[in-house]
Amino acid sequence: MTAKTNAKMNERAKSRSAARLAAVQALYQKEMEATPLPVLLHEFHEHRLGATIEDVTYAQAEVSFFDDIVKGVDARTDEIDALIAGKLASGWSLERLDKPMRQILRAGTYELLARIDVPTGSVISEYVDVAKAFYDKRESGFVNGLLDAVAKDVRG
Repeated sequence: MTAKTNAKMNERAKSRSAARLAAVQALYQKEMEATPLPVLLHEFHEHRLGATIEDVTYAQAEVSFFDDIVKGVDARTDEIDALIAGKLASGWSLERLDKPMRQILRAGTYELLARIDVPTGSVISEYVDVAKAFYDKRESGFVNGLLDAVAKDVRG
């Protein structure tokens, strides 16, 4: 592999990581504010992805990947929630999880279901990293375990 090819692959990985984080943020906003999907996508495309907000520059995200995650979770929420709920401990429900955690698990589960082009380990690792942006180690371990259990069901 040439250095140029390696750099291009690294750039794509970074843009997908940024897309995942932005997708979780968009899904959170959608749940909190009931923002219609077209308005939400437009807002993120125009004002968030790769933008500088309050002196923080957000990484350039792969827009089509971001759109796929947000639209996919929106379209398949019932199926995704059933998969997640089936992996929660007895006495726990999806509603007991806080809103950012729900969105992390939904986005990760969607990717495991629909994005077979992305290796299972990459999906889980990426959403563990997203969880670390919001939570401590315990919660990122929870994301790891739950997505691993979902992956065994949907990817064999």
